[in-house]
Amino acid sequence: MEGDQGTGSERVREAGTLASINISGGGVPKRRVTGARLALSGLEGDDQNDKVHHGGPDRAVCIYALEKVHSLQAEGHPTQIGSLGENLTLEGIRWESVMPGVRLRVGGSVLLEVTSFTTPCQKIRRSFLDGRFIRVSQKVHPGWSRVYARVLTEGSVNLGDRVELLAGW
Repeated sequence: MEGDQGTGSERVREAGTLASINISGGGVPKRRVTGARLALSGLEGDDQNDKVHHGGPDRAVCIYALEKVHSLQAEGHPTQIGSLGENLTLEGIRWESVMPGVRLRVGGSVLLEVTSFTTPCQKIRRSFLDGRFIRVSQKVHPGWSRVYARVLTEGSVNLGDRVELLAGW
């Protein structure tokens, strides 16, 4: 495995589950798979059509919360898992805790560091009533944005894996 292994002194602040792993050959929606390997460049088998605004080492993985997807659906948006371009959909971690600078351990070996909130793209407009993709803008609706992460430690992940939000590194 390449990358920063961490200090070993990380404490688990919160824990949840990997509810979905999503990939596509480019664009959205991303389709669900049962497992994937995360390399420094992102999920193997996943690609982006717009490499200026998506992908690269600091935007290798897009992450969102299953609870947020369900809340958007309850508002009437036709959002589905993967339709917002997220690679990993987490369940059971308070989304307001997931922000730039935090680290997530997925499946016991993969280590991710959240680098930024995403900027919503018009390509996801079909997932929203009246095309209002701005609904997941951190600037307009704080706490509703997806996040990007870099891969610090490569490895494989599977549906149902434990996800840990780390503290103390």
